[in-house]
Amino acid sequence: MSDIAIRVEDLGKQYKIGMGPSNIHYHTLRDTIADTASAPFKSLSSRFHASKRKGGDQKTTKKDPQHGVIWALRDISFDLRKGKVLGVIGRNGAGKSTLLKILSRVTEPTEGYAEIHGRVGSLLEVGTGFHPELTGRENIYLNGAILGMKRLEIESKFDEIVAFAEVEKFIDTPVKRYSSGMYLRLAFAVAAHLEPEILVVDEVLAVGDAEFQRKCLGKMSDVAEEGRTVLFVSHNMSAILRLTEETIVLDKGKMELRAPSSKAVDYYLSSGFSQVGERVWAKDETSVATAPFHPSSLRIVDRFGRVANTVRSTEPITIEMHYSLEAPITGLRVGIYLTSAKGEHVFTSFDTDDSDLYDRFRVRQIGEYVSRCVIPADLLNEGRYILGVNASAFRIMRYFQDEQALTFTVDASGAPGTQWSEARLGLIRPRLEWRIEQDHAKVRVLTPGVPPILDGQPSGEYDHD
Repeated sequence: MSDIAIRVEDLGKQYKIGMGPSNIHYHTLRDTIADTASAPFKSLSSRFHASKRKGGDQKTTKKDPQHGVIWALRDISFDLRKGKVLGVIGRNGAGKSTLLKILSRVTEPTEGYAEIHGRVGSLLEVGTGFHPELTGRENIYLNGAILGMKRLEIESKFDEIVAFAEVEKFIDTPVKRYSSGMYLRLAFAVAAHLEPEILVVDEVLAVGDAEFQRKCLGKMSDVAEEGRTVLFVSHNMSAILRLTEETIVLDKGKMELRAPSSKAVDYYLSSGFSQVGERVWAKDETSVATAPFHPSSLRIVDRFGRVANTVRSTEPITIEMHYSLEAPITGLRVGIYLTSAKGEHVFTSFDTDDSDLYDRFRVRQIGEYVSRCVIPADLLNEGRYILGVNASAFRIMRYFQDEQALTFTVDASGAPGTQWSEARLGLIRPRLEWRIEQDHAKVRVLTPGVPPILDGQPSGEYDHD
């Protein structure tokens, strides 16, 4: 008996684009009768024009068969053994959700095929099947049935689902009166308590508050440890590293890499970034929606003023954001987001956090600008970091944001504690001031042949020298 849970061979999915609602014309009965009556005349007319083009010098244009179509997936092949957890990562539009929808039989592939061996539980869209007019209790039974649970199975898990969602007091209240957080918690609780042989999960851990997200991660970890086959899509790299052993990386509908999760995450986070410590935006890379703000470049600069991909933790690190304004902007703030390679937030900082700078640049006029900040020496620990950038007017307008603009490496050579070869935990490695003092009031200097006195009492040990 085969131990393969999922087999995918040359899978592809094509969509037609460019057909908006304004281009769609619905025929009435009158249109159909008129078209039928005029069909012979249209046929003669088309033949006449075709023969005229054939006899003349006019050239015909061959229509591109690929015009107006897009491949969401192309040439995807992989096997997943039973009891394994496989991560799927990629940027927005890479084809992750399309792959899961095909495997969940929500949509059919354009080419290739997929084999599924076992009962599939899908967590594609949290809350699918919830009816706003029904109570939480009624929606648990409705949603459970949609997700493939039997009534007895739902009843046996009902109390556990409600307790997990923390909505005991509101279980008989219509969900239209729930807050968005309560709604999402209940939806995830129903889906998380399925017991299929294969679980397909699409970015459902980003629901609720931080505490509930940790709870969701714990539940997903339990599912993985129970030996069920899981295909897990997420933008949370920490969750991918925690829950999966292997991960595939999708990019523009194609599979770029299948590797151990740590290697795949590093490849994903580093791919598409400049390897020289600089990111440059061409004019055609940014949307017109960013106007009048236009980013030029983002740079990591070492203490010698050189653009660098690797910097030392014992030296200051300068970050430069170059940009231009085509019109004055009031209340503009340009900031950076620093995260670790695992997606852990280190800090966020804006160029007008200082009140004096905020007052001075309350209105930025037309021109070229550089917003520059310095990360102090002896702050960051060794490792790979991701730098994002944001330009916005607080609570008014976001002009530009790139959460993964570039990456850089911090080398800890010469940092505190490097005399030991062990890896030091944490995202920061500050050089703190320590003092070691000997309390001479409690410990006397040893005299040969005389026992030392500690707090007025003989120690029982003495120096024989």
